Amino acid sequence: MSEIAKDGSKITVTPGKDIVASMANDFRAELNTLIGESPEQLVIDLKGVEMVDSVGIGVIIATHNSLDQKGGKLVVTNIADDIYGLFSTMRLDRHFTVEKSA
Repeated sequence: MSEIAKDGSKITVTPGKDIVASMANDFRAELNTLIGESPEQLVIDLKGVEMVDSVGIGVIIATHNSLDQKGGKLVVTNIADDIYGLFSTMRLDRHFTVEKSA
């Protein structure tokens, strides 16, 4: 279960563990529940996440698409350098906000 913080129309989700196939279904369900609340901004905080596999990337992209249909925005923040490189290579940063760890 992720840590969830709500601040007005902004929801921040911190999974705190790698976003990989073994946890993807639970994480997807969690995100879908939050999308149902129609936040203006959904932040996925990757603090403590060292790996995102192809299934995890699929969950993040699906989350972006669902939010986009509802007029919401996705922000993925605190991304480790190697994951940031992957997101940039895949040009995901052109579709939603991607922020490196400070």
